[in-house]
Amino acid sequence: MSKVLVLNCGSSSVKYRLYEGERIADKGTVERIGEPGGGPADHAGAVRQILTGLDLTGLAAVGHRVVHGGRRFTSPVLVDDAVLAAITDLVPLAPLHNPANLAGIAVARDALPEVPQVAVFDTAFHHTLPDSVATYAIDRDVAQRWGIRRYGFHGTSHAYVSRRTAELLGRPYAEVNTITLHLGNGASACAVAAGRSIATSMGMSPLEGLVMGTRSGDLDPTVVFHLRREGGLGVDEIDDLLNHRSGLLGLAGANDMREVLARREAGDEAAALAFDVYCRRITGYVGAYYALLGRVDAVTFTAGVGEHAAPVRAAALAGLGRLGITVDPDRNAGSGDRFISPDGAEVAVCVVGTDEEREIARAARAVVGATG
Repeated sequence: MSKVLVLNCGSSSVKYRLYEGERIADKGTVERIGEPGGGPADHAGAVRQILTGLDLTGLAAVGHRVVHGGRRFTSPVLVDDAVLAAITDLVPLAPLHNPANLAGIAVARDALPEVPQVAVFDTAFHHTLPDSVATYAIDRDVAQRWGIRRYGFHGTSHAYVSRRTAELLGRPYAEVNTITLHLGNGASACAVAAGRSIATSMGMSPLEGLVMGTRSGDLDPTVVFHLRREGGLGVDEIDDLLNHRSGLLGLAGANDMREVLARREAGDEAAALAFDVYCRRITGYVGAYYALLGRVDAVTFTAGVGEHAAPVRAAALAGLGRLGITVDPDRNAGSGDRFISPDGAEVAVCVVGTDEEREIARAARAVVGATG
């Protein structure tokens, strides 16, 4: 039975899974990369450490998560020198992630020269976005020159979760319309019509859209100008503020939803406001995507917050009963992949555990034609 290794290189960690068919033969995470007194000095060292400890006999492919594929990569691809050069050219669009992804690919190619390497792009699932959704209303020549458009992210998660939702419904994927809500430290919404992404909340970067652990999400661009002109903040300071010191952290002083919920229960007004802002943003996107889809078969929550924070799920969908979207309190309090809407609900509300690594392995197998 052929094996597929998945390497998911984040900004400061590398998650890996080794699959034998659908079975996970080995898995783990190397964390605190580059931190003093922490793990390996860099991503290359982390990947070498991982490869050294695995039994890679019969390895059919290595699947790599790559955050940004720009407009060039609309599906998973076999990695060659030209692909590496193209991913390198896209680093300005994902400066925190594409370099780590490239490091993982380079080490794996060097250590396993006979094994096909497959790049699976976070942005690829969103290549089906209509131009009316992907286009920002700025000077089109400027946008074309600098690659300014909506790319979308969390594509492997939205693809896996929307497909899994169709399985829960017992219906063909091509017949199901789903709103998927990937709520983790990073968060995004996606409208999926018959297996195709037609709208997503993240834009040119992962900063746009929902409120996140440390990111602001949607913001009037004038805020940036105001901070520069009146506050005297530099571009890098504003970038750091919006990406690393905003969201739940900026509002409540904690980027972990579990802590925000605990403080809210204890009467912390800042935490209560952060919770409300977070949930109302989700409500707005669900309503907007319902209108775009026209017919919604399911709303599905996934990722750390989406899978485990019942109060968020309930509050985010509160008031949408007129759209046929309601949450059953008892089911909402459960665990595992399940329906949390009442029997007979017009729109199913689901919780599905995301599995980006399994989706990457599936894509890698498809590219190389592996079996087993």
